Amino acid sequence: MKIYTLHKKQKLPITLDEAWSFLCNPANLSKLTPSKMNMKIITGADRPMYAGQVLQYSVTPLAGIKTKWVSEITQFEDHKYFVDVQLYGPYAFWHHKHFITEIDGGVEMEDIIDYKVPFGILGQLVQPLIVKPKLEEVFNYRREQLEKLFGTYYT
Repeated sequence: MKIYTLHKKQKLPITLDEAWSFLCNPANLSKLTPSKMNMKIITGADRPMYAGQVLQYSVTPLAGIKTKWVSEITQFEDHKYFVDVQLYGPYAFWHHKHFITEIDGGVEMEDIIDYKVPFGILGQLVQPLIVKPKLEEVFNYRREQLEKLFGTYYT
Protein backbone atom coordinates (compact mmCIF):
# COMPACT_ATOMS: atom_id res chain seq x y z
CA MET A 1 0.00 0.00 0.00
CA LYS A 2 1.17 3.48 -0.85
CA ILE A 3 1.84 6.04 1.87
CA TYR A 4 1.18 9.65 0.84
CA THR A 5 2.70 12.79 2.34
CA LEU A 6 1.26 16.26 2.74
CA HIS A 7 3.80 18.93 3.70
CA LYS A 8 2.73 22.46 4.71
CA LYS A 9 4.60 25.46 6.12
CA GLN A 10 3.26 28.74 7.43
CA LYS A 11 4.87 31.76 9.05
CA LEU A 12 3.03 33.86 11.62
CA PRO A 13 3.99 37.17 13.27
CA ILE A 14 3.67 35.90 16.86
CA THR A 15 6.03 34.73 19.55
CA LEU A 16 6.99 31.12 20.07
CA ASP A 17 5.15 31.17 23.41
CA GLU A 18 1.93 32.45 21.77
CA ALA A 19 2.11 29.87 18.98
CA TRP A 20 2.91 27.02 21.33
CA SER A 21 0.16 27.98 23.79
CA PHE A 22 -2.46 28.07 21.04
CA LEU A 23 -1.39 24.97 19.11
CA CYS A 24 -0.91 22.78 22.17
CA ASN A 25 -4.40 23.42 23.47
CA PRO A 26 -6.44 20.56 21.95
CA ALA A 27 -9.63 22.60 22.32
CA ASN A 28 -8.34 24.98 19.63
CA LEU A 29 -8.38 22.27 16.96
CA SER A 30 -12.05 22.90 16.30
CA LYS A 31 -11.22 26.57 15.53
CA LEU A 32 -8.93 25.36 12.75
CA THR A 33 -11.32 22.84 11.19
CA PRO A 34 -13.96 23.82 8.62
CA SER A 35 -17.37 24.02 10.28
CA LYS A 36 -18.95 21.79 7.61
CA MET A 37 -16.85 18.93 9.02
CA ASN A 38 -18.83 19.15 12.30
CA MET A 39 -15.73 18.43 14.36
CA LYS A 40 -16.54 17.86 18.02
CA ILE A 41 -14.06 16.93 20.73
CA ILE A 42 -15.48 14.09 22.80
CA THR A 43 -12.70 13.51 25.34
CA GLY A 44 -9.08 14.36 26.04
CA ALA A 45 -9.03 18.14 25.65
CA ASP A 46 -9.39 18.89 29.36
CA ARG A 47 -5.67 19.55 29.93
CA PRO A 48 -2.66 20.89 28.06
CA MET A 49 -1.05 18.54 25.56
CA TYR A 50 1.37 15.83 26.71
CA ALA A 51 2.92 12.63 25.33
CA GLY A 52 0.49 9.76 25.79
CA GLN A 53 -2.61 11.94 25.66
CA VAL A 54 -5.54 10.32 23.83
CA LEU A 55 -8.08 12.58 22.11
CA GLN A 56 -11.46 11.46 20.77
CA TYR A 57 -13.39 13.45 18.16
CA SER A 58 -16.38 13.01 15.98
CA VAL A 59 -15.97 14.41 12.49
CA THR A 60 -17.80 14.40 9.18
CA PRO A 61 -14.98 14.34 6.61
CA LEU A 62 -17.39 13.93 3.69
CA ALA A 63 -21.01 15.03 3.53
CA GLY A 64 -23.20 12.62 5.45
CA ILE A 65 -20.35 10.37 6.60
CA LYS A 66 -19.84 10.85 10.34
CA THR A 67 -17.01 8.98 12.01
CA LYS A 68 -15.09 8.84 15.24
CA TRP A 69 -11.40 9.78 15.21
CA VAL A 70 -9.14 8.74 18.08
CA SER A 71 -5.59 10.03 18.15
CA GLU A 72 -2.65 9.82 20.53
CA ILE A 73 0.05 12.41 21.11
CA THR A 74 3.00 10.03 20.83
CA GLN A 75 5.85 12.55 21.06
CA PHE A 76 6.08 15.97 22.61
CA GLU A 77 9.01 18.32 23.08
CA ASP A 78 8.03 21.59 24.70
CA HIS A 79 8.19 24.61 22.36
CA LYS A 80 9.59 22.47 19.51
CA TYR A 81 7.28 19.76 18.17
CA PHE A 82 4.59 17.19 18.81
CA VAL A 83 3.34 14.16 16.91
CA ASP A 84 -0.18 12.79 16.74
CA VAL A 85 -1.04 9.34 15.43
CA GLN A 86 -4.52 8.13 14.54
CA LEU A 87 -5.47 5.08 16.60
CA TYR A 88 -8.92 4.83 15.04
CA GLY A 89 -10.55 6.80 12.27
CA PRO A 90 -11.01 7.33 8.56
CA TYR A 91 -7.43 6.61 7.48
CA ALA A 92 -5.64 3.28 7.30
CA PHE A 93 -2.58 5.15 8.67
CA TRP A 94 -2.10 8.74 9.92
CA HIS A 95 1.11 10.18 11.38
CA HIS A 96 1.16 13.98 11.79
CA LYS A 97 4.28 15.86 12.85
CA HIS A 98 3.92 19.50 14.00
CA PHE A 99 7.11 21.58 14.19
CA ILE A 100 7.20 25.15 15.52
CA THR A 101 10.37 27.16 15.05
CA GLU A 102 11.19 30.69 16.10
CA ILE A 103 12.24 32.89 13.18
CA ASP A 104 13.00 36.58 12.78
CA GLY A 105 9.72 38.40 13.44
CA GLY A 106 7.65 35.37 14.35
CA VAL A 107 7.39 31.62 14.02
CA GLU A 108 7.35 29.05 11.27
CA MET A 109 4.93 26.18 11.66
CA GLU A 110 5.53 23.03 9.67
CA ASP A 111 3.13 20.12 9.29
CA ILE A 112 4.21 16.80 7.79
CA ILE A 113 1.41 14.29 7.44
CA ASP A 114 2.10 10.75 6.28
CA TYR A 115 -1.10 8.87 5.58
CA LYS A 116 -2.52 5.80 3.91
CA VAL A 117 -6.05 5.57 2.59
CA PRO A 118 -8.29 2.58 3.35
CA PHE A 119 -9.98 0.26 0.83
CA GLY A 120 -6.88 -0.90 -1.06
CA ILE A 121 -6.76 -0.12 -4.76
CA LEU A 122 -10.15 1.63 -4.61
CA GLY A 123 -8.77 3.98 -1.95
CA GLN A 124 -5.70 4.64 -4.08
CA LEU A 125 -7.94 5.53 -7.02
CA VAL A 126 -9.98 8.08 -5.03
CA GLN A 127 -6.95 9.50 -3.20
CA PRO A 128 -6.05 12.10 -5.88
CA LEU A 129 -9.73 12.84 -6.62
CA ILE A 130 -11.20 13.15 -3.12
CA VAL A 131 -8.75 12.58 -0.25
CA LYS A 132 -5.87 14.83 -1.31
CA PRO A 133 -8.14 17.75 -2.35
CA LYS A 134 -10.03 17.43 0.97
CA LEU A 135 -6.79 17.53 2.97
CA GLU A 136 -5.61 20.54 0.95
CA GLU A 137 -8.94 22.25 1.70
CA VAL A 138 -8.60 21.57 5.43
CA PHE A 139 -5.04 22.90 5.61
CA ASN A 140 -5.86 25.93 3.46
CA TYR A 141 -8.70 26.69 5.86
CA ARG A 142 -6.30 26.26 8.78
CA ARG A 143 -3.87 28.72 7.16
CA GLU A 144 -6.64 31.29 6.69
CA GLN A 145 -7.91 30.93 10.26
CA LEU A 146 -4.44 31.28 11.75
CA GLU A 147 -3.87 34.45 9.71
CA LYS A 148 -7.24 35.82 10.87
CA LEU A 149 -6.32 35.11 14.48
CA PHE A 150 -2.67 36.20 14.44
CA GLY A 151 -2.07 38.29 11.31
CA THR A 152 0.02 37.85 8.19
CA TYR A 153 3.76 37.42 8.34
CA TYR A 154 5.68 39.84 6.13
CA THR A 155 9.35 39.34 5.38
